[in-house]
Amino acid sequence: QVQLVESGGGWVQRGGSLRLSCAGSGQTFRSLAMGWFRQAPGKNREFVAAIKWSTAVTYYGDSLKGHFIISGHSDNNTVYLQMNNLRLDDTAVYSCAASLLNADHYRWPVYYDYWGQGTQVTVSS
Repeated sequence: QVQLVESGGGWVQRGGSLRLSCAGSGQTFRSLAMGWFRQAPGKNREFVAAIKWSTAVTYYGDSLKGHFIISGHSDNNTVYLQMNNLRLDDTAVYSCAASLLNADHYRWPVYYDYWGQGTQVTVSS
């Protein structure tokens, strides 16, 4: 059984930074890409960022490039999300996901095979 475990969430003041981590464990698997999604109360799940290991290409949700930075290590299925200059509307549950699919983009949840439970990020004024 594969597990993805996120960490690094919490409370932060507007303008602050947080770094989320996600590590895979359990059954051996080799992801082709990993990503982050978020869901705020009353809103749909939103694509945040993804990284494709073979090309090191990164993908970002609309208006998030430069605001967030995704990185990681393919060897151990670990992905990070550096979040800078956080805004009130960044408040959400952030979930990481791993994909076994070789795709041209990774913004759709259906492309992912494994999901973490999520970590809460709350930005306060």
